[in-house]
Amino acid sequence: MYNSKFMEIAAKEAESNLISQEGGPFGCVIVKDDQMIAKGHNEVLKSNDPSAHGEIVTIRKAGAKLETYDLSGCVLYTNAYPCPMCLSAIIWANIKIVYYGNTAIDADKIGFRDEFIYKFIENGLNDPGVLELEQHDHEKTIKSFEKYQDNDQVIY
Repeated sequence: MYNSKFMEIAAKEAESNLISQEGGPFGCVIVKDDQMIAKGHNEVLKSNDPSAHGEIVTIRKAGAKLETYDLSGCVLYTNAYPCPMCLSAIIWANIKIVYYGNTAIDADKIGFRDEFIYKFIENGLNDPGVLELEQHDHEKTIKSFEKYQDNDQVIY
């Protein structure tokens, strides 16, 4: 069930970057059983890491605190609609509920343009102006997958 106090914390995390300038104005909170597990904000500029979005930073903190990569049962609050990378990380973490404040259009208005990534995906990952994506040497790379499958391991 939605609790506005957690969105307020996410919003304050985002606003903290207006002073620290560690990254863009994006903040996040992860909650489990109505208890805050982790909070974070965008640290792209601080860490020189393009993957250090608020959601990713907070997922990493929550995983470390709970000592698991599986965040089933957790709820994520973010001040802005997650970008494609963050959506993927949220799904891989098994988080099933996300509450967000600002829309992708709001983010676009201040210079954060995720729309081209969504269009790249929708267009079949075929735009060399965005990314050249080519498959090579499948016979060499499939071996580790086959060995993994033979061990009946399942890790997400």
